[in-house]
Amino acid sequence: MPRPGDTAPATTRRRRPRPVVRTVTSVAVVSAVVVSGAYAAGLGPFARGATDPEPAALAQARAFLADWAAGRLPDAAGRTTRPATAQEVLRNFTAGLDIRRPTLTVAAAPTQAADDTVDVPFTATMPIADLGTWTYRSKLPLRQRSDGSWKVDWSLSVVHPRLSGTKKFHLEREDTGATPNVTDRKGASLSATTFPSLDPVLRQLDAGTDGGGARGAIQLVDRATGKVTRTEATFAKKPDRPARRPVRTTLDATWQAAAEKALASGAHGRNASLVALRIDNGEILAMANSPSSGFNRAVSGTYAPGSTWKIVTSSALLLKGAVAPSDVVDCPKYLTVGKEFHNVETSEHRNATFLKDFTESCNTAFISLRGKLGDRELGDVAGKYFGVGQKWQVGIASYDGSVPAPRDATEQAASMIGQGRIQANPLIMASVTATAVSGTFHQPSITHGNPNTTSTAPLPRKVVAQLRTMLRTTVTDGTARVLAGLPGDIGAKTGTAEVSDDEPNNGWLAAHRGNVALACVVEQGVTGGGSAGPVIRDLLSAVPTDPS
Repeated sequence: MPRPGDTAPATTRRRRPRPVVRTVTSVAVVSAVVVSGAYAAGLGPFARGATDPEPAALAQARAFLADWAAGRLPDAAGRTTRPATAQEVLRNFTAGLDIRRPTLTVAAAPTQAADDTVDVPFTATMPIADLGTWTYRSKLPLRQRSDGSWKVDWSLSVVHPRLSGTKKFHLEREDTGATPNVTDRKGASLSATTFPSLDPVLRQLDAGTDGGGARGAIQLVDRATGKVTRTEATFAKKPDRPARRPVRTTLDATWQAAAEKALASGAHGRNASLVALRIDNGEILAMANSPSSGFNRAVSGTYAPGSTWKIVTSSALLLKGAVAPSDVVDCPKYLTVGKEFHNVETSEHRNATFLKDFTESCNTAFISLRGKLGDRELGDVAGKYFGVGQKWQVGIASYDGSVPAPRDATEQAASMIGQGRIQANPLIMASVTATAVSGTFHQPSITHGNPNTTSTAPLPRKVVAQLRTMLRTTVTDGTARVLAGLPGDIGAKTGTAEVSDDEPNNGWLAAHRGNVALACVVEQGVTGGGSAGPVIRDLLSAVPTDPS
């Protein structure tokens, strides 16, 4: 449910006769990433002058706009006076209106306002997926804190001057009546009617076909009544040719149906998503979201991956011989590095081996090994061997991960367990799992013939063998026992990712069986084994042990 100041949840309305009108409103997508105020260097102060009352305020405004434009919403929100609210509203606005890669630039010199804030005007250029561009002007009010730093004084009008507690935006799309001819890997037709989770995917694939057209509008509506009070922008995309080129995907209708069913029954109304892909070539077999329409969390979400990231952390440690599975790495209840870290349910495993730490997902043990890795080493390993953070050509828009260097010891500790500013999604974690158990990264794809723009190195065979053993033991004797009764040689890693002090944790599970790797996240799922685990179990119970 949306919170005060939020835009409305996503809905899909279909009316007969044609044309069909789909209404997409902003989706409540809570990013499972610890809020921070970091921003890349290079925003030097500007010379003070009559039209520039505070150069530090201008620098903070530029940093906020850069973070928002780049999709670093936790970082952008951290630059405001209300980080939690700002993060949620920014995500709802951007994702719910199908905004892709906005451009946000300072439009004029800052001015001193009567309330002691510094106002920085900016221009927003918002590309709406498959329709066109919405451009408008707004301003950022910045207020100086007692420590001398500047923050964006948060209100809904920061995002758009007409967004308020009584007014919100929604995007109304009008189909032209023609639907794309999209098939699965075997030629079976795929439609959003049969596979609701594919609705946002099919719309993106449709944009790449010949012909077709799209119309739509961004409307300002009354929050209480839903009445349209103003049309902010209209779009009309004309077809180039009447014919349509069919699109053959890598999806498998059997796996897609099973994925949608498992997620619909296992998410229990919570936001969730999953991806299944082939280990040998990265081809995506299934991609599902809950709710099934609107924002494609599976490939565009930005989440802290939590303890599923320990697959990458373990790889980094094993690659340099910093630890072996049989080494004793104590697992106490608590460990303080700037702040107190603890294990799920404050468990402890004294005199545990590193293998035991992995299978029981011991946070404190992994954090205790932080000195074994350099500041940039975890990110370097993620990029070099797993392709994380490189630009992927999936066939649809995707977020390909981020592993920034930690800014201090506390953030370094958090990064060891998939927290801090590390961001991923189910597509990334399914790919990470596939790479870990095969040794070779394959760029994920949902269509054929995509250019490979990545460059990676294979994992050593010894490291792959160690990772496979650790993942398998997590199923037989660890936190992924929920998968233990299924046929096949299954390996897995659970994850619990903190969102904020007042939000339940997100639940993760990444797994592999045969030639398939999978990952699932359930927002506010509390634990991975208890929330994402049953979803993966139900999916694997309904499909063959290997895709044909």
